[in-house]
Amino acid sequence: MNTTPIGVLLVNLGTPESFQVKDIRQYLKLFLSDPRVVELPKWLWQPILRGLILPFRAPKLVHKYRSIWLKDGSPLFVYTQAQAKALQQELATENVVVDMAMRYGNPDLGSAIERLKKQACERILIVPMYPQYAASTTATLFDRVAELSKTWREQPDYRFIKRFCAHPDYIQSLSTKIARYWDKNGTPQRLLLSFHGLPQRAVDLGDPYQQDCQQTAALLRDALSVYNVPIDISFQSQFGKAKWIEPATQAVLEAYPSQGIKHIDVICPGFVADCLETLEEIQLGCADAFKQKGGEQFRYIPCLNDDPEWIKALANIVRERLGSWS
Repeated sequence: MNTTPIGVLLVNLGTPESFQVKDIRQYLKLFLSDPRVVELPKWLWQPILRGLILPFRAPKLVHKYRSIWLKDGSPLFVYTQAQAKALQQELATENVVVDMAMRYGNPDLGSAIERLKKQACERILIVPMYPQYAASTTATLFDRVAELSKTWREQPDYRFIKRFCAHPDYIQSLSTKIARYWDKNGTPQRLLLSFHGLPQRAVDLGDPYQQDCQQTAALLRDALSVYNVPIDISFQSQFGKAKWIEPATQAVLEAYPSQGIKHIDVICPGFVADCLETLEEIQLGCADAFKQKGGEQFRYIPCLNDDPEWIKALANIVRERLGSWS
């Protein structure tokens, strides 16, 4: 029997190290240079990225990041770190070492794997913190792990979690969070589930992301049916001129008041940790857009973050995937 500890590595997308222009530019350069993220030929995309996107987009993001920055860093970093620490405590009696990393930027993925190796972890479970699978998130993480490992003489034994969009514990964590919010604050006219967007071309080529989002939405509708609150689905964070999957979050929100829907709640089930896309884009930007069109009450329900119920659910998801290892 293998008695060495098992490494569990939580990996999220990434974040600038500060809200300074140079750090935002460095993060965008890493993120938008990934061919899984922007599926254009390098010869075509890199001049656009370096000549137009990085010089002009990074400065525009400074005030957005500043508006959501926490004392200890970006919300994505702070909450992912808190999740890793809480998961380690939840698995304290098991032979597991939990760490965290980002796909782009710091904490660096390669360094995190090296830390686990130095703690004698011959087996490592990679846990993408994306409930719904997409090639531009989950698959690129798997690619990067393989790329890092190809130069090592002795590679760890890896396992991966592909998705947990329909896992009962994930759905229960979400539905419980929403139910408790409604029990305390009352129900809205409508609940909007806003997922991150994806270019339509990716779905047309076979990416299952939109189906995963719809599956999560369907299960949440069932779990919350006792409240009789209609639940809609939309997709946010569209970028560039290409067609993206619809309906678009801001368009849905702006249309609600004309339909008599003026009291709404929004939650982002595709994110397990709050970040720029949830706190600035949704809680601030989309709330303003909704109210400018006549909306009266906009309530943002935070992500799961380090909620105790979610940490227990995450521990169960991890235990299932560890299987015979544990």
